[in-house]
This record gives sequence, C-alpha cells and structure tokens, in this order.
Amino acid sequence: MRQRMNQPIESRGPLKTMFMVTSMPVGGAETLLVNLIRRLDRDRFAPELCCLKELGPLGEEMEHEIPTFHHLLGGKYDLRVVPRLIELFRLREIDAVVTVGAGDKMFWGRLCAWLAGVPVIASAIHSTGWPDSINWLNRQLTSVTDRFIGVAAPHGKYLIDVEGFPPEKVTVIPNGIDTDRFVPNAEARTKIRQELNIGEEVAVCGIVAALRPEKDHALFLRAAARVHERCPSSHFLIVGDGPERASIEALRSELGLDDCVTLTGSRSDIPELLAAMDCFALTSKNEASPVSILEAMSAGLPVVAPRVGSIPDAIDDSVNGILVEASNLEQTADGLTTLMEGAPRRSEMGKSARAKAKKYGSLETMVAGYQDLISGIYRQKVQAALHAARQPTSQHVFVPQPSKIKAP
Repeated sequence: MRQRMNQPIESRGPLKTMFMVTSMPVGGAETLLVNLIRRLDRDRFAPELCCLKELGPLGEEMEHEIPTFHHLLGGKYDLRVVPRLIELFRLREIDAVVTVGAGDKMFWGRLCAWLAGVPVIASAIHSTGWPDSINWLNRQLTSVTDRFIGVAAPHGKYLIDVEGFPPEKVTVIPNGIDTDRFVPNAEARTKIRQELNIGEEVAVCGIVAALRPEKDHALFLRAAARVHERCPSSHFLIVGDGPERASIEALRSELGLDDCVTLTGSRSDIPELLAAMDCFALTSKNEASPVSILEAMSAGLPVVAPRVGSIPDAIDDSVNGILVEASNLEQTADGLTTLMEGAPRRSEMGKSARAKAKKYGSLETMVAGYQDLISGIYRQKVQAALHAARQPTSQHVFVPQPSKIKAP
C-alpha cells in the first residue's frame, strides 16, 4: 500500500471525494447521489464521479458539473481495472472514496483506494438483500473500510445483525430529499396530463423505479388490472427504464392494459410527473429507505408500499399511506383501490404525507451527515499519523502527492 502525506484539514483546500458507482441510470440511489453531490459545500469538498461502466443518463448530467470518469471496467473479471483505478486515484489526488451500492464497484473501489493510499474509504449501501447483499469477497475488505453507511436506523441494524459488519464501523445517514422541489404543482399536473393524453378527471397512480426484478413491476401491473376492473377510468404510470422493460411491456399487453398503463421511460422531470399523479405505489420485494416514496409524499401523494426496511417509519398506515405485506397482490390491489376510488380521503392523506416528508427526510441533514463523516475520518487519520510520527521508534515513508491534472 502506498503511503502519502496528508495535510491537516484546517490548512488545506477542499477534500477531493470520489463517488463510485457502476452506472447512473434514473433510480432512487442515483438520484440521491446527484442531490448529495450538488449540495456538498464546495469550500470543504470537491466531488468527482467514477462510473465503472457507462455513464447513464444521470452520469451524463453530472459530466457537465464535476470531473467524471467512466468505462474503467471491461467485464466482471477485467483485472486491468486495478491499475486504472489506482492511477486515477493518485493522479486526481483523491482524499476519500465512497462506493455506492454493493457488487463490483464496492470491491474494486475499496481495494484500489486502499492500494493507492486514499485516507478515507466508505461504502454506502442502499437496500437489503439483492442487489445490495454483500458477498464473501466484499466482506474480506471490511478491515480496510472506515465506514459502512446505512440509510435508516433499521437498515443500520440490518448491516450489523445480518451482514455482520462491526458496529463501530456502521453509520446511519438517513436519506433526504428536497421538499422545496417536490411539491404539489397544478400547472405541471395539467401540462404532463396533456402530454400523456390523460384527462383531468382520471385517477392516476404511478410508480417511479428502475425496471429491475427486485422492484416487482409485475405485481404493480397485476394490481393495476384488478383496480381497473373496479375503476374503469383509472390510469397508471410506470416511470423508469431497465432490463425488465420488455417483459413488463409483454405483461401489460397480456393483461389487456395497453390503453391504461403508460411506460414513460427514463425522465428527468420527476417532480412534474409526480404532480400529475393522484397516488403512488411501490411494489419492491426488499428496500432499505426508498427515496421514491419520500419524493411522492413530499409532492402530496398518499403511498401504497410494502412493510420492508424503514418504510413503516416513513408511512403511518391509513394516515398518509397504506402499508401492505410484500408481494401480496390482494392487499396491494385493495390498497390502491381505496385510494383511487376515494378522492376526499386521498386528498386528506396527501396533505398528511407532505407534512410527514418535510419532517422525516431532510436533504440538508443527509448532506451534513456525509460531510461530517468524511471530514471526521480524514481528521482522525491525519492526527493519528502525526502522533505516530512523533514516536522515536516509528519509521515512516512519505511520498508527495502528484500534481493536479485537469479532468479530461
């Protein structure tokens, strides 16, 4: 491992922080990361983004705002990623690496950060189970990881009790959203409904989630079919894209829902799309603290969601949403029908949902949590190095940091 001299935080510039992902599609964790990067105090932090594979839509947005790197991993067993990442971290003089999610980026990011002598190494985990379950190989790097970041108190407990991480290495930083951006918006509601050819009087339920197996859009469609039988004028929006799109479109046709279910694909105008909805659904098999329901609640939408992860902390059953058992078609369909049929109750629950979102999920608190964690670990590392250097028996080799280079 390469050693380096790190200046005390009080006498240096912003900490160069590299966030590592596989790609940046439109999804909950990715949206959170964009919001985090944009809100970091630029006097204290200089964020950068590394996508091991393609940039994705959100990565292309960030490319215009911060130094961004991509296509460093050619395949699952592409060992050339090691020298590439080590060189990247050294040339960019990275002070902190934060991997987002499990899998390849969690392993390669932490390993190469350690080999490059990066002072702060952390992993943010955004869900429980697949795709964020921690495999054996990733567990072997626990000793070189400064912190594992959970997104809610129950999730932090899960990381300790189930994933087996040392309690002293687990920190909880709750997900947060911009409640000033996600608001009820009559103008946007009219505009989006006109674009999608949906009448103003039609009750609309939506889901915003990457089209991946764990999000279980099939359950959403089957529930929509039952709701549509009871509420023939209802309409449903599926916002997002991903590998399951073809199978979702096929099931939509099989269930005879082509005329009442719209797949929008990836969109950057999520606040406006939410404003066009009357209620929201999440049908995931597992979650930690999904940002999509916080955004929907902030937009004044009551939510039907499963009792998984920290969702029961966010949703007060029958007050601002309806909780159901995960993968339960009957309960999901009944919950959606209750909201789609009852406009007065839906409106009252929506007001309660926004009030809860403003209290529960603050973007400012989330950003402060990351800033304090990264700077705190960096400060501890510098102080420990200075203390060790004062010991007469200690021998240290210091290697100057490379000169700055411009981002390509």
